[in-house]
Amino acid sequence: MLENQSSIKRLVILGSTGSIGQQTLDIVRAFPKKFQVIGLAGGQNLELLKKQAEEFQPRLIYYKSGRKNAAFKDYQFTSMEEMAIHLDADTVVVATSGKLGLNPTLAAIKAHKTIALSNKEPLVMAGEIILSEMKKSQGWILPVDSEHSAIWQCLNGESLKPARIILTASGGPFFGLTAAQLEKVTPEQALNHPSWKMGKKVTIDSATLMNKGLEVIEAHWLFDIPLDKIDILIHRQSIVHSMVELADGSIKAQLSRPDMRLPIQFALSYPQRLANPALPRLDWSQLSSLQFAQPNYDDYPCLKLALEAGRQGGTLPAVLCGADEVAVELFLKNKLSFGGIARLVAKVMEKHTPTSSASLEDIMTADEWAREQAQKLAGGVK
Repeated sequence: MLENQSSIKRLVILGSTGSIGQQTLDIVRAFPKKFQVIGLAGGQNLELLKKQAEEFQPRLIYYKSGRKNAAFKDYQFTSMEEMAIHLDADTVVVATSGKLGLNPTLAAIKAHKTIALSNKEPLVMAGEIILSEMKKSQGWILPVDSEHSAIWQCLNGESLKPARIILTASGGPFFGLTAAQLEKVTPEQALNHPSWKMGKKVTIDSATLMNKGLEVIEAHWLFDIPLDKIDILIHRQSIVHSMVELADGSIKAQLSRPDMRLPIQFALSYPQRLANPALPRLDWSQLSSLQFAQPNYDDYPCLKLALEAGRQGGTLPAVLCGADEVAVELFLKNKLSFGGIARLVAKVMEKHTPTSSASLEDIMTADEWAREQAQKLAGGVK
């Protein structure tokens, strides 16, 4: 019996050549009768994008250069914003990094799309604007981050707001190192994450714990939870992906082996859960205990900076994100030390006067200002 074509979810994948995008396509491969790709947006890896297009045959294509390319002559070139609002798209997977996902996310919300969001910066930079647009439309954000997916799954079926959210963090590859040791960290070492397979920017942010600070801000907007009700615990095993404390003191947690395909699949298939034998299972006989520890915030200055930006709000989170993107890029090019990432971001934040109740224009202006300042100040930061 043929499957009803109306049951197939039609996907646009923004950032298809990145880590999350590639793992999203793994899920599509596993369920060809459940998902159909109608749009792929890649960056500079045109060779991989070409292979993806040949395999999944999307109608729509985007690549960063925008110049005509014979390899994509059979596809309709379109911007990410146009792709995100296409009439045939059911779900828009925003798997880009940095601010690139902001405008497509807003466009998809206004077009009443379901958004599977892994890109943190849209909510961090413009959470208030995005939530305002969601209230006006039928747009819907389903979190793809493992931590936010865990919270979402724990809150599913709960009618009351949680008393507290607990985000877990692996602590990155340098947990326990001294400040002097951290100064000598190389990009190659920082890219060697102990638990997760991620893109370069997110992997470095995980090493500095900037990523965890961004996740706190994102959770604040996603789940309408005050920042002071969101805690962080270091959990090196990356088995418990986050926890929720309910009003009566009960705690719910979501556990699994660290594999991004699981939260991606849940976001794509929701409200169903699909059996996928390719996803790893926990072996409880090999798991004798689970360890947790409070983070020493003095060891993670990027985390402190992110939490401060979240508390102040306005344009400061956009400045944080813009400066961090530049700092991480400089570190990856060996033009800035590992410890210099936090010092450069701090210098840019100190020079900024935040605008409260920021418009989208204010946010984009603040982002550009932060990038320019980070480039100017980088030479004076070790």
